Amino acid sequence: MERLWSPWRMEYINAPHDEDVDCIFCHLHNEGRDEKNFILAREKHAFALLNAYPYNPGHLMVAPFRHVGEFEGLTADELRDANALQQRAVRAMREEMGPDGYNVGMNLGRVAGAGVPGHVHWHVVPRWNGDTNFMPVVGHTRVLPESLDDTYRKLRPLFEKGEK
Repeated sequence: MERLWSPWRMEYINAPHDEDVDCIFCHLHNEGRDEKNFILAREKHAFALLNAYPYNPGHLMVAPFRHVGEFEGLTADELRDANALQQRAVRAMREEMGPDGYNVGMNLGRVAGAGVPGHVHWHVVPRWNGDTNFMPVVGHTRVLPESLDDTYRKLRPLFEKGEK
C-alpha cells in the first residue's frame, strides 16, 4: 500500500478551534514577515495570503486588516480593496497556473463552514478539470502537487505587477 504524507495537516488538527484563540488574520499581517506567512499583497484596507491548508495549489484568502466578523460591517473601502485583491488573484492565477475555473466566495458563520468566523474573509480557489478524484471522498485526503513555498514564489511577482 502506498502512503501519502501531509504532515502540515497535523498542525491544523491539533490547533485549538475556538473563538478565544488569536485571530490568524490579525496576527499574521501584523508580524512583518510576509514571505514566511505567505502574504502575497496588501492594499490600504485588505491583504491576500495563501491558505496554509489549501484545497488546491494556489488557494488563497483575502481579508480586511480590521477585525470584523460580519459581512455587513465592512466599509466601502474594505470592500473595494478586497475586491481589487480578488481580481488580482484571479489574474495572477490565470497567468501562472492556467486553471479551468475558480471558486470565489466566503463562508459566513461556523455552521456555513467559516474556520475563522470572527474575521470576514474570502477564498479564491483555482480549479482544473478533473482536480477532484476519489481521495477526498474515500480517503479523506487531498493530494497537493505543489508546496506552499513554490506556489508563493510563482504568484508573488504577479501580484506585484498588479500593484497601483
